[in-house]
Amino acid sequence: MTSEEILDILILGSGPAALCLASELSSQNLSIKCISKKSPFDKWDNTYGIWASELEDLGLDSLLSHRWSNTISYFGDGTTKEENNAIKHNYDYGLIDREAFQNELLKRCKGIKWLNETAIDIYSVNKLSEVLCESGLKIKSRLVIDASGHKSKFIKRPIQKGVAQQAAYGIVGKFSSPPVNKNQFVLMDYRSDHLSKDELSEPPSFLYAMDLGDDVYFVEETSLANYPALTKDLLQKRLQKRLNKKGILIKEIFHEEDCLFPMNLPLPFKNQAILAFGGAASMVHPASGYMVGSLLRRAPLLAKKLKFYLKNPNLSSIELARKGWDILWPSELIKRHKLYQYGLKRLMSFNEKMLRSFFLNFFQLSTKEWSGFLTNTLPLPKLIFVMSKMFIKSPLRIKLGMLKIN
Repeated sequence: MTSEEILDILILGSGPAALCLASELSSQNLSIKCISKKSPFDKWDNTYGIWASELEDLGLDSLLSHRWSNTISYFGDGTTKEENNAIKHNYDYGLIDREAFQNELLKRCKGIKWLNETAIDIYSVNKLSEVLCESGLKIKSRLVIDASGHKSKFIKRPIQKGVAQQAAYGIVGKFSSPPVNKNQFVLMDYRSDHLSKDELSEPPSFLYAMDLGDDVYFVEETSLANYPALTKDLLQKRLQKRLNKKGILIKEIFHEEDCLFPMNLPLPFKNQAILAFGGAASMVHPASGYMVGSLLRRAPLLAKKLKFYLKNPNLSSIELARKGWDILWPSELIKRHKLYQYGLKRLMSFNEKMLRSFFLNFFQLSTKEWSGFLTNTLPLPKLIFVMSKMFIKSPLRIKLGMLKIN
């Protein structure tokens, strides 16, 4: 790259968000490069679960390595005999084949060059953005897009104390007996009979688990959202206690997973010269923690619109970024995001018993309603309707909890 070269777009990052956007931008006949300290070919470690319909709607359901029709949750306390308030979702859930997903995105990133660099500073020069790399390399671009994750130091947003984080500890392995039924996926198992009275007063967590076939299972203890976040050590101990209660021993561990990410990051300021995508752009669903479906749905429109605006040579980096922010976060999505954030804040104030009651009631909604809520695909009027319906049908204690102001 010569010092005189000016890119249309420079992307920071090499994870799912960066590749989702780069794969769409690559077909727009733009001058694009990506930089990251990690290679885009490095294997991704995290497990990506998704409702199968999200990939079906995009024609990408072939990227699922596993798919379950037997999807279920438990919201009893574990001491009753009536199936412990089991809820059958009757809605297919899938596990994304990480390698196939990554390879498919890389295949679509035709003509994009990846540089093994780390950005240490970004500043504006004559309507352009100039990125200074750790190696001393300087890269000029009309627009910089940060897709490096929620820890980005370049994206400016309102300061918020007490950002809630979803935390999880899980393992893929073999067990002395099945932790879940054959061919079954468990979205949420809030049964808590393995915990002491003191532990029940602590922030709750649930089991997220699946049968992967060949006597291999994935089990993960998950905290939906909490501040401060539940520690890996605590979640690991809870998972062990949950298995011990059932008399299940871990025989072999193939993969260990430790996740921690913010759920309610404030939306970034729109008047900055850098655009973001993915976690850096606060695209994590505040109520569920999901993001992959949103990345795949929102990247195509952003790519097409950015190509249109880049045709205007007079637009500066800050003007291009502002256009991008308006595409990424239009008024409707901002309002929906605020509703989800409010709901999350209320849920974080619920104890274990109230959460079980809330989710038991939540999954009484129609499949279209609860799945649309969890995937952020409900239009604003419908989302308001569903949340109002949920409130009306909730027990009095839950109503009071949802109305509480703090």
